[in-house]
Amino acid sequence: MGHRVGILCDSNSGGSAADSALAKIKTKCALGVHRVAMSRGVGPRDYLAYRAVRTTAQQLGNVDILHGHGAKGGAYARLAARTFKRKGLAGRAIYTPHGGALHYSPTSLKGRIYLGLERWLGPLSDGIVFESAYSQTLYEDKVGPIPCLHRVVPNGLRGEDFYDIILTDDATDFLFVGELRELKGVDVLLQALSRVRQKRPATATIVGSGPDERAFKDLAKNLGLDTSVSFSGYAPAAFAFVRGRCLVVPSRAESFPYIVLEAAARKIPIIATDVGGVPEMCQDSGMVLLPPGDVAALTERMNVFLDDTLQFMETAQTFREIVSNRYTTQKMAQAIIELYREVLIT
Repeated sequence: MGHRVGILCDSNSGGSAADSALAKIKTKCALGVHRVAMSRGVGPRDYLAYRAVRTTAQQLGNVDILHGHGAKGGAYARLAARTFKRKGLAGRAIYTPHGGALHYSPTSLKGRIYLGLERWLGPLSDGIVFESAYSQTLYEDKVGPIPCLHRVVPNGLRGEDFYDIILTDDATDFLFVGELRELKGVDVLLQALSRVRQKRPATATIVGSGPDERAFKDLAKNLGLDTSVSFSGYAPAAFAFVRGRCLVVPSRAESFPYIVLEAAARKIPIIATDVGGVPEMCQDSGMVLLPPGDVAALTERMNVFLDDTLQFMETAQTFREIVSNRYTTQKMAQAIIELYREVLIT
Protein backbone atom coordinates (compact mmCIF):
# COMPACT_ATOMS: atom_id res chain seq x y z
CA MET A 1 0.00 0.00 0.00
CA GLY A 2 3.06 2.27 -0.09
CA HIS A 3 3.65 2.48 3.66
CA ARG A 4 7.09 1.97 5.19
CA VAL A 5 6.98 -1.00 7.57
CA GLY A 6 9.42 -2.71 9.90
CA ILE A 7 9.29 -5.73 12.21
CA LEU A 8 10.71 -5.95 15.71
CA CYS A 9 10.22 -9.37 17.33
CA ASP A 10 11.55 -11.92 19.77
CA SER A 11 14.90 -13.57 19.07
CA ASN A 12 14.39 -16.55 21.41
CA SER A 13 11.48 -18.31 19.73
CA GLY A 14 10.48 -19.66 16.35
CA GLY A 15 13.68 -21.53 15.59
CA SER A 16 14.89 -21.98 12.03
CA ALA A 17 11.35 -21.61 10.65
CA ALA A 18 11.13 -18.07 12.02
CA ASP A 19 14.63 -17.28 10.76
CA SER A 20 13.65 -18.39 7.26
CA ALA A 21 10.30 -16.57 7.23
CA LEU A 22 11.82 -13.32 8.47
CA ALA A 23 14.66 -13.54 5.96
CA LYS A 24 12.12 -13.82 3.13
CA ILE A 25 10.06 -10.86 4.29
CA LYS A 26 13.04 -8.62 5.10
CA THR A 27 13.27 -7.28 1.55
CA LYS A 28 9.71 -5.95 1.87
CA CYS A 29 10.43 -4.13 5.15
CA ALA A 30 11.71 -0.62 4.47
CA LEU A 31 12.35 -0.19 8.20
CA GLY A 32 14.08 -3.56 8.47
CA VAL A 33 13.66 -6.67 10.60
CA HIS A 34 15.03 -6.45 14.14
CA ARG A 35 15.11 -9.10 16.86
CA VAL A 36 15.60 -8.75 20.59
CA ALA A 37 15.21 -11.25 23.43
CA MET A 38 11.70 -11.23 24.93
CA SER A 39 10.69 -13.64 27.70
CA ARG A 40 7.19 -15.12 27.99
CA GLY A 41 6.85 -14.50 31.73
CA VAL A 42 7.11 -11.19 33.58
CA GLY A 43 10.54 -10.47 35.05
CA PRO A 44 13.49 -8.08 35.36
CA ARG A 45 14.64 -8.83 31.80
CA ASP A 46 11.53 -7.12 30.49
CA TYR A 47 13.21 -3.76 31.09
CA LEU A 48 16.09 -4.74 28.83
CA ALA A 49 13.66 -5.82 26.13
CA TYR A 50 11.63 -2.62 26.45
CA ARG A 51 14.79 -0.51 26.26
CA ALA A 52 15.91 -2.39 23.14
CA VAL A 53 12.50 -1.83 21.53
CA ARG A 54 12.52 1.87 22.43
CA THR A 55 16.09 2.39 21.20
CA THR A 56 15.51 0.54 17.93
CA ALA A 57 12.30 2.45 17.19
CA GLN A 58 13.96 5.76 18.01
CA GLN A 59 16.90 5.03 15.71
CA LEU A 60 14.44 4.49 12.85
CA GLY A 61 13.32 8.11 13.11
CA ASN A 62 9.82 9.47 13.59
CA VAL A 63 7.82 6.26 13.39
CA ASP A 64 4.10 7.05 13.20
CA ILE A 65 2.73 3.77 14.54
CA LEU A 66 4.09 1.26 17.03
CA HIS A 67 1.78 -1.76 16.77
CA GLY A 68 2.40 -4.25 19.56
CA HIS A 69 1.11 -7.82 19.25
CA GLY A 70 0.45 -10.00 22.28
CA ALA A 71 0.75 -8.94 25.91
CA LYS A 72 4.51 -8.41 25.77
CA GLY A 73 4.62 -6.70 22.38
CA GLY A 74 1.69 -4.55 23.45
CA ALA A 75 3.45 -3.51 26.64
CA TYR A 76 6.75 -2.65 24.93
CA ALA A 77 5.03 -0.67 22.17
CA ARG A 78 2.86 1.35 24.52
CA LEU A 79 5.67 2.13 26.96
CA ALA A 80 7.97 3.21 24.11
CA ALA A 81 5.25 5.41 22.60
CA ARG A 82 4.70 7.06 25.99
CA THR A 83 8.39 7.93 26.16
CA PHE A 84 8.33 9.37 22.63
CA LYS A 85 5.28 11.51 23.40
CA ARG A 86 6.95 12.93 26.50
CA LYS A 87 9.86 13.97 24.30
CA GLY A 88 7.55 15.54 21.72
CA LEU A 89 8.29 12.83 19.16
CA ALA A 90 5.88 10.96 16.92
CA GLY A 91 4.61 7.52 17.82
CA ARG A 92 1.06 6.29 18.40
CA ALA A 93 0.62 2.94 20.12
CA ILE A 94 -1.72 0.25 18.79
CA TYR A 95 -2.26 -2.98 20.70
CA THR A 96 -3.57 -6.35 19.49
CA PRO A 97 -4.18 -8.89 22.28
CA HIS A 98 -3.62 -12.50 21.24
CA GLY A 99 -5.20 -14.34 24.16
CA GLY A 100 -2.29 -14.37 26.60
CA ALA A 101 -3.21 -12.43 29.72
CA LEU A 102 -6.89 -12.55 28.81
CA HIS A 103 -6.95 -16.34 29.28
CA TYR A 104 -6.09 -16.09 32.98
CA SER A 105 -8.73 -16.20 35.67
CA PRO A 106 -9.07 -12.83 37.43
CA THR A 107 -9.12 -14.69 40.76
CA SER A 108 -5.75 -16.42 40.25
CA LEU A 109 -2.48 -14.83 41.33
CA LYS A 110 -1.14 -14.64 37.76
CA GLY A 111 -4.49 -13.36 36.58
CA ARG A 112 -4.48 -10.53 39.12
CA ILE A 113 -0.95 -9.57 38.07
CA TYR A 114 -1.40 -9.77 34.30
CA LEU A 115 -4.88 -8.27 34.18
CA GLY A 116 -3.72 -5.53 36.55
CA LEU A 117 -0.92 -4.72 34.11
CA GLU A 118 -3.45 -4.62 31.26
CA ARG A 119 -5.54 -2.08 33.19
CA TRP A 120 -2.45 0.04 33.85
CA LEU A 121 -1.35 -0.07 30.22
CA GLY A 122 -4.85 0.57 28.82
CA PRO A 123 -4.70 4.39 28.99
CA LEU A 124 -1.36 4.31 27.13
CA SER A 125 -3.11 2.81 24.08
CA ASP A 126 -4.09 5.01 21.14
CA GLY A 127 -5.96 2.14 19.52
CA ILE A 128 -6.74 -1.53 20.10
CA VAL A 129 -7.35 -4.13 17.38
CA PHE A 130 -9.25 -7.24 18.43
CA GLU A 131 -9.07 -10.20 16.08
CA SER A 132 -12.53 -11.36 17.17
CA ALA A 133 -15.64 -10.12 18.92
CA TYR A 134 -14.86 -12.78 21.51
CA SER A 135 -11.53 -11.13 22.37
CA GLN A 136 -13.20 -7.73 22.69
CA THR A 137 -15.81 -9.14 25.07
CA LEU A 138 -13.11 -10.94 27.06
CA TYR A 139 -11.14 -7.70 27.39
CA GLU A 140 -14.20 -5.77 28.57
CA ASP A 141 -15.14 -8.49 31.07
CA LYS A 142 -11.68 -9.02 32.56
CA VAL A 143 -9.88 -5.70 32.08
CA GLY A 144 -12.68 -3.14 31.88
CA PRO A 145 -14.02 -0.49 29.48
CA ILE A 146 -11.90 -0.04 26.35
CA PRO A 147 -10.10 3.30 26.87
CA CYS A 148 -9.44 4.25 23.23
CA LEU A 149 -10.41 3.78 19.60
CA HIS A 150 -10.86 0.11 18.78
CA ARG A 151 -11.93 -2.24 16.00
CA VAL A 152 -12.63 -5.93 15.50
CA VAL A 153 -10.47 -6.97 12.53
CA PRO A 154 -10.47 -10.73 11.87
CA ASN A 155 -7.38 -12.50 10.59
CA GLY A 156 -7.19 -13.04 6.85
CA LEU A 157 -5.71 -15.36 4.25
CA ARG A 158 -4.01 -14.76 0.91
CA GLY A 159 -5.40 -15.99 -2.38
CA GLU A 160 -2.62 -18.54 -2.71
CA ASP A 161 -3.72 -20.17 0.55
CA PHE A 162 -6.80 -21.61 -1.18
CA TYR A 163 -6.11 -24.91 -2.89
CA ASP A 164 -6.94 -28.61 -2.62
CA ILE A 165 -4.30 -30.72 -0.90
CA ILE A 166 -3.03 -34.15 -1.94
CA LEU A 167 -2.64 -36.44 1.07
CA THR A 168 0.52 -38.48 1.55
CA ASP A 169 0.24 -42.25 1.15
CA ASP A 170 0.73 -42.69 4.91
CA ALA A 171 -1.75 -39.97 5.95
CA THR A 172 -3.49 -40.79 9.23
CA ASP A 173 -7.18 -40.49 10.05
CA PHE A 174 -6.72 -37.50 12.34
CA LEU A 175 -4.25 -34.63 12.57
CA PHE A 176 -3.29 -32.09 15.23
CA VAL A 177 -1.18 -29.05 14.34
CA GLY A 178 -0.08 -26.60 17.03
CA GLU A 179 1.85 -25.95 20.20
CA LEU A 180 2.12 -28.96 22.48
CA ARG A 181 0.75 -27.63 25.75
CA GLU A 182 -2.22 -28.52 27.92
CA LEU A 183 -4.26 -25.51 26.77
CA LYS A 184 -4.39 -26.99 23.26
CA GLY A 185 -6.10 -30.19 24.45
CA VAL A 186 -3.74 -32.75 22.93
CA ASP A 187 -4.37 -34.99 25.95
CA VAL A 188 -8.11 -34.93 25.18
CA LEU A 189 -7.40 -36.00 21.60
CA LEU A 190 -5.19 -38.88 22.75
CA GLN A 191 -7.79 -40.13 25.23
CA ALA A 192 -10.53 -39.89 22.59
CA LEU A 193 -8.41 -41.76 20.06
CA SER A 194 -7.84 -44.49 22.62
CA ARG A 195 -11.60 -44.89 23.04
CA VAL A 196 -12.18 -44.90 19.27
CA ARG A 197 -9.62 -47.66 18.91
CA GLN A 198 -11.50 -49.87 21.35
CA LYS A 199 -13.97 -50.55 18.52
CA ARG A 200 -12.01 -49.88 15.30
CA PRO A 201 -8.53 -49.03 14.01
CA ALA A 202 -7.73 -45.31 13.89
CA THR A 203 -4.53 -43.29 13.65
CA ALA A 204 -3.34 -39.76 14.34
CA THR A 205 -0.40 -37.49 13.58
CA ILE A 206 0.66 -34.85 16.11
CA VAL A 207 2.58 -31.98 14.48
CA GLY A 208 4.22 -29.40 16.70
CA SER A 209 6.44 -28.89 19.71
CA GLY A 210 6.03 -27.32 23.11
CA PRO A 211 6.50 -27.55 26.88
CA ASP A 212 4.16 -30.55 27.37
CA GLU A 213 5.52 -32.67 24.52
CA ARG A 214 7.14 -35.21 26.85
CA ALA A 215 3.96 -35.54 28.91
CA PHE A 216 1.85 -36.15 25.79
CA LYS A 217 4.25 -38.78 24.50
CA ASP A 218 4.14 -40.53 27.88
CA LEU A 219 0.32 -40.39 27.84
CA ALA A 220 0.22 -41.90 24.34
CA LYS A 221 2.47 -44.73 25.52
CA ASN A 222 0.39 -45.35 28.63
CA LEU A 223 -2.76 -45.50 26.49
CA GLY A 224 -1.18 -48.08 24.20
CA LEU A 225 -1.06 -45.72 21.23
CA ASP A 226 2.62 -46.23 20.38
CA THR A 227 1.93 -47.60 16.89
CA SER A 228 -1.15 -45.51 16.10
CA VAL A 229 0.10 -42.02 16.97
CA SER A 230 3.03 -40.28 15.34
CA PHE A 231 4.72 -37.23 16.89
CA SER A 232 6.45 -35.60 13.93
CA GLY A 233 7.80 -32.40 15.51
CA TYR A 234 7.29 -28.90 14.14
CA ALA A 235 6.33 -28.33 10.51
CA PRO A 236 4.63 -25.41 8.73
CA ALA A 237 0.88 -25.89 8.49
CA ALA A 238 0.98 -26.26 4.70
CA PHE A 239 3.29 -29.26 5.05
CA ALA A 240 1.42 -30.70 8.02
CA PHE A 241 -2.00 -30.67 6.35
CA VAL A 242 -1.10 -33.47 3.94
CA ARG A 243 -0.43 -35.81 6.88
CA GLY A 244 -4.03 -36.35 8.06
CA ARG A 245 -7.57 -36.64 6.70
CA CYS A 246 -9.31 -34.63 9.44
CA LEU A 247 -7.88 -31.77 11.49
CA VAL A 248 -8.75 -31.93 15.19
CA VAL A 249 -8.58 -28.66 17.17
CA PRO A 250 -9.39 -29.82 20.75
CA SER A 251 -8.35 -26.58 22.46
CA ARG A 252 -9.49 -25.69 25.96
CA ALA A 253 -9.11 -22.00 25.04
CA GLU A 254 -8.37 -20.00 21.89
CA SER A 255 -8.72 -16.47 20.58
CA PHE A 256 -9.05 -16.64 16.77
CA PRO A 257 -6.91 -19.59 15.63
CA TYR A 258 -5.34 -19.20 12.20
CA ILE A 259 -5.00 -22.96 11.89
CA VAL A 260 -8.78 -23.28 11.45
CA LEU A 261 -8.83 -20.69 8.67
CA GLU A 262 -5.82 -22.27 6.97
CA ALA A 263 -7.44 -25.71 7.06
CA ALA A 264 -10.70 -24.29 5.74
CA ALA A 265 -8.84 -22.76 2.79
CA ARG A 266 -7.54 -26.24 1.88
CA LYS A 267 -11.05 -27.78 2.25
CA ILE A 268 -9.90 -30.01 5.11
CA PRO A 269 -12.57 -31.60 7.35
CA ILE A 270 -12.34 -30.12 10.86
CA ILE A 271 -13.41 -31.17 14.34
CA ALA A 272 -13.07 -28.24 16.76
CA THR A 273 -14.17 -27.11 20.20
CA ASP A 274 -16.58 -24.30 20.94
CA VAL A 275 -14.03 -21.83 22.33
CA GLY A 276 -12.92 -18.26 21.70
CA GLY A 277 -13.58 -16.86 18.26
CA VAL A 278 -14.08 -20.29 16.64
CA PRO A 279 -17.90 -19.98 16.63
CA GLU A 280 -17.63 -16.60 14.85
CA MET A 281 -15.29 -18.12 12.32
CA CYS A 282 -17.52 -21.11 11.61
CA GLN A 283 -20.82 -19.24 11.58
CA ASP A 284 -23.21 -20.51 8.85
CA SER A 285 -20.87 -23.37 7.90
CA GLY A 286 -22.90 -26.12 9.54
CA MET A 287 -19.88 -27.27 11.53
CA VAL A 288 -20.64 -28.99 14.85
CA LEU A 289 -18.49 -27.57 17.66
CA LEU A 290 -17.73 -29.55 20.82
CA PRO A 291 -17.46 -28.64 24.52
CA PRO A 292 -13.77 -28.19 25.47
CA GLY A 293 -12.22 -30.97 27.54
CA ASP A 294 -15.02 -33.42 26.76
CA VAL A 295 -13.39 -36.73 25.82
CA ALA A 296 -16.72 -38.49 25.24
CA ALA A 297 -17.99 -35.80 22.84
CA LEU A 298 -14.74 -35.82 20.88
CA THR A 299 -14.77 -39.62 20.71
CA GLU A 300 -18.29 -39.58 19.28
CA ARG A 301 -17.43 -36.92 16.69
CA MET A 302 -14.32 -38.78 15.58
CA ASN A 303 -16.44 -41.89 15.10
CA VAL A 304 -18.95 -39.88 13.05
CA PHE A 305 -16.11 -38.73 10.77
CA LEU A 306 -14.93 -42.29 10.25
CA ASP A 307 -18.51 -43.40 9.50
CA ASP A 308 -19.51 -40.50 7.23
CA THR A 309 -16.51 -38.69 5.77
CA LEU A 310 -18.62 -37.33 2.90
CA GLN A 311 -20.71 -35.27 5.32
CA PHE A 312 -17.53 -33.64 6.64
CA MET A 313 -16.27 -32.96 3.12
CA GLU A 314 -19.50 -31.17 2.22
CA THR A 315 -19.21 -29.00 5.33
CA ALA A 316 -15.56 -28.30 4.48
CA GLN A 317 -16.59 -27.03 1.03
CA THR A 318 -19.18 -24.69 2.55
CA PHE A 319 -16.70 -23.45 5.13
CA ARG A 320 -14.07 -22.70 2.46
CA GLU A 321 -16.56 -20.56 0.53
CA ILE A 322 -17.36 -18.60 3.70
CA VAL A 323 -13.70 -18.06 4.55
CA SER A 324 -12.81 -16.95 1.01
CA ASN A 325 -15.46 -14.21 1.22
CA ARG A 326 -15.00 -13.04 4.80
CA TYR A 327 -11.39 -13.53 5.79
CA THR A 328 -8.85 -12.06 3.37
CA THR A 329 -5.58 -10.25 3.95
CA GLN A 330 -6.85 -7.39 1.78
CA LYS A 331 -9.82 -6.75 4.08
CA MET A 332 -7.67 -7.19 7.18
CA ALA A 333 -4.95 -4.79 6.03
CA GLN A 334 -7.40 -2.15 4.83
CA ALA A 335 -9.30 -2.16 8.14
CA ILE A 336 -6.09 -1.81 10.18
CA ILE A 337 -4.75 1.00 7.97
CA GLU A 338 -8.04 2.85 8.40
CA LEU A 339 -7.67 2.63 12.17
CA TYR A 340 -4.08 3.91 11.91
CA ARG A 341 -5.29 6.91 9.93
CA GLU A 342 -8.04 7.66 12.44
CA VAL A 343 -5.60 7.40 15.34
CA LEU A 344 -3.13 9.75 13.65
CA ILE A 345 -5.68 12.53 13.15
CA THR A 346 -7.11 12.45 16.69
